[in-house]
Amino acid sequence: MTKQLIAGNWKMFTRKETAEALASGVAERAGRQDAADVAVCPPFLYLQTVLDAVAGSRVGVGAQDTYWEEEGAYTGEVAPQMINDVGCTYAIVGHSERRTLFHETDETVNRKIRAVLASGLTPIFCLGETLEQRKAGQTEEVVSSQLRKGLQGLGAADLNGFVVAYEPIWAIGTGETATPQQAEDVHALLRKILEDEFGVTDSHGLRILYGGSVKPDNASAILSQPHVDGALVGGASLKADSFADIIAASRKPGESS
Repeated sequence: MTKQLIAGNWKMFTRKETAEALASGVAERAGRQDAADVAVCPPFLYLQTVLDAVAGSRVGVGAQDTYWEEEGAYTGEVAPQMINDVGCTYAIVGHSERRTLFHETDETVNRKIRAVLASGLTPIFCLGETLEQRKAGQTEEVVSSQLRKGLQGLGAADLNGFVVAYEPIWAIGTGETATPQQAEDVHALLRKILEDEFGVTDSHGLRILYGGSVKPDNASAILSQPHVDGALVGGASLKADSFADIIAASRKPGESS
């Protein structure tokens, strides 16, 4: 069983000083345990600050977004190659806030995923349904479509070490959280599609994370589910102690639920 991944999405929070302190705190606490792989995704401006702060530790660093071109007249955009060049490992792609607030589509998400893979970074590919879609019984249809369209044109060889993050939109920043069984059901569905349609097996090391109001008090129940391979953490990742508690709740490789 692949080691779980606990990734923190800091969104548009922190300043240089607080980003450095938070990264140092995460690196110090993460170094005490080997329960999971760990990553943090700070704002673009603080990537180098955070990379310096976690240097020599087991904490990886990722960007919160990227563009699909290598270079060009794209004012304000950041290429995956640039993110890789400074030493990052991951790039979040398709987060619900990008889809909702900045009108990203499954097609643009697919272009970004391809570009991230081509650059040598690992995508953290986000998908999830709204509350209205869940109430209408459309969860399976929505997340299946997002997965297929996001990975269009890719095969098993492209998805080695890939990361998918199921983030029900109704549970992001709302205090609501999918029950462990709700999370497990969607993760199992995504895994089946990845196996049946993309040929992805356990040997590819692909991980499916859960994101949506993950906190120390619910992390263990969620992370113990068989098909949950870690968490993409929002607000709770902004405090080193709470983030460390979530890391400590991770399921160890070979540990049953």
